[in-house]
Amino acid sequence: MEKQIYIIGHRNPDTDSVVSAAAYARLKQALGQQNCFAARAGNLSPQTEYIFDRFKVPVPEHLPDLIPKTSYYLSDPPVTIAEDVALWDALERMQKESLRVIPIVDAQGMYKSMLHYRGFANYIITHINPHKKSYFPVSINHLISTLRAQPITVFNAQEVKKSPIVVAGSYNDYFKKHLEETSPADALVILGDRWDLQKFCLERKVRALILTSGHTLDRELSALAEKNGVSVITSPFDTSSTAMLIIYSAPVGAMGDDTVPLVRLNDPVRKIREPLSKAPSRCLPVGDADGRVAGLIFEGDLIKEPNIEVIMVDHNEPSQAIEGIENYHIQEVIDHHRLGNFSTKYPITFINKVVGATCTIIANLYREAHVPMEKEIASILLCGILADTLTLHSATTTDTDRNTAEYLSSVTGLDISQLGQELQTEANRINARPADELVAMDMKEYAEQGAEFSVSQIETDRPDDLITRQEEILGELEKIALARKYLFAALLVTDVTVLDSLLFVAGKKAFIAQIHFPQRDTGIYVMKDVVSRKKQLIPLLSELVEKAGK
Repeated sequence: MEKQIYIIGHRNPDTDSVVSAAAYARLKQALGQQNCFAARAGNLSPQTEYIFDRFKVPVPEHLPDLIPKTSYYLSDPPVTIAEDVALWDALERMQKESLRVIPIVDAQGMYKSMLHYRGFANYIITHINPHKKSYFPVSINHLISTLRAQPITVFNAQEVKKSPIVVAGSYNDYFKKHLEETSPADALVILGDRWDLQKFCLERKVRALILTSGHTLDRELSALAEKNGVSVITSPFDTSSTAMLIIYSAPVGAMGDDTVPLVRLNDPVRKIREPLSKAPSRCLPVGDADGRVAGLIFEGDLIKEPNIEVIMVDHNEPSQAIEGIENYHIQEVIDHHRLGNFSTKYPITFINKVVGATCTIIANLYREAHVPMEKEIASILLCGILADTLTLHSATTTDTDRNTAEYLSSVTGLDISQLGQELQTEANRINARPADELVAMDMKEYAEQGAEFSVSQIETDRPDDLITRQEEILGELEKIALARKYLFAALLVTDVTVLDSLLFVAGKKAFIAQIHFPQRDTGIYVMKDVVSRKKQLIPLLSELVEKAGK
C-alpha cells in the first residue's frame, strides 16, 4: 500500500490542534504531497464541531490510536485467483510471477482458501492412492483448457463433478469389467484409436471420452456420442501425459488450504504474530471489513518500515501524543508549547515559535510558501487562533497572532470580535456534558521531577454551572489519578468574561497539602488572571510538584 503521512495533534484535541492538522494537510497537498492526510486523536468539542460544520471543511479522520496494524505493513496490491480456475493455470501463474502462495477467492472476491505448494502436495498424496479409487472434481471445460484439447461433443461443460479416471490400457474384457464397476456415468475414460472400446464407452454413456495423441472419432461414433450425451475431447498428448494433466484440471478451489485464516486490515500486529509464524510460507491473507482479500502479509514484512509516517502539530511531548506514535518515523513537529523530552533517531523539521496558537504558525507557512489560502481554510485558521488565545486576550497572545488574525480577517471578511463571541457561545455548550467528557476533552499529561499528572482545560462564561457539579467533577479527577497512578489530576475552568479561572484538583494528599492558592471550596481554587495553561498554570504546578517531591 502507498505510504501515508498523517498530520495529527495531541490526544483529546482542542480547536487549535484539529484546525492546524486540517489546514496543514491542505497546504501539503497544494505543494504536491497528495499522500498527506489530516487526522485527530480524539473527539471534537462543540466549538470545533461548529467551526468545521459552519465553513464546510471535512473533519479530519479519527484515529483512536496508532498501535501497529496489519494494514500498515502491506506493500504490494493483492494477487488472487478465482476458485473455478483450473489448478494447472493457477500453478502456471504462481511460477510465472514467482508467487509462493496465492489466495483463492469466490466471484465476489471473498476469501475461500490459500493455494500453496505444501497444500497441493498434501492433496495429491491424499487423492492419488493406489489402494483405492480416486475421484477428482473437474468440469469438461477444465479438461479442455488444461489438456489444450479439441472438443468434439460437449455436454454440461461447466458442471464440476467428482469423477474417477479410467485408462483403457488392458485387454478388452478386463477393461470392460473395470469400467462397469467404476460407475460409467461419472467416469473419465482415456483411450487411443481402439474403435471397439470407443463404441463400448459411448454405449455405456460415460461422462467423457478423452482420446489421446490427437485421435478422433469416425462419423458413426460421433453420432452415437451426440445421441447418448457423452462429451468427447481430443488430447494432443500421449496417454501417460494426458492422465497426469487431468489431475491438474481440478478447479483450484478444490486444492486450497482452508485452514489458513484470514486476518483483517485493522488487526493489531501483536494479534497476528503467532498465526503468521505457523502459517505455510509464513504468510497470511489480509481481508477488508467485508472479507475481500486486500493483500498478503509475510513474516518478513514486519521487520520493514511501516507505510505510515507522522507530522505532529500543536504538541511535541510523547505523553500527549496519540498512543503508538513511537513506532513511526516522525517527519515534522510544528508547535507553540514548551519543549518536552522529545527526541528522534534522525534529523527532522522542527518548528516551535512563541505564539498563542499553532494556527498562527500554519497560516504564516502558507504565506511563506506563496500558496493562496482557500477562503474556508483561512476561516478555520482564524477560528483556531481566536479559540486558543481567547479572542486575542490570553496572556500567550503575541503581536504575530494579532497581525495574522487581522490578515485572515481581511481575507475572509470575518469580524474578529463577532466571530470570537460566536465561538465562545458554542464553547459554552460544554457545561452540560458529563464529567468524564469534560475532563477528557482537552486533557494533557505531564511528567515533572519523576511524577506524572494531568491538566485539562475548558472555557466558559458560566463557571458557576460547574461549581454546582463539584462532587461529580472532583470524583472523576480522583478516578483518573488513581487509575493512572498520577500525583494529581486537575481541570482548569477559564471564565472568558473576566479572564480568570477556577482550578479543580484531586490527587495524593501530600501534594494537595502543598497548594496554597485562594480556595473557593474543597478541591476548588481561584486562579485570578490565569487563563493560559501552558504559560501561567503549568509553571506554578511544576513548583508545587518539586516541593512535594522533597
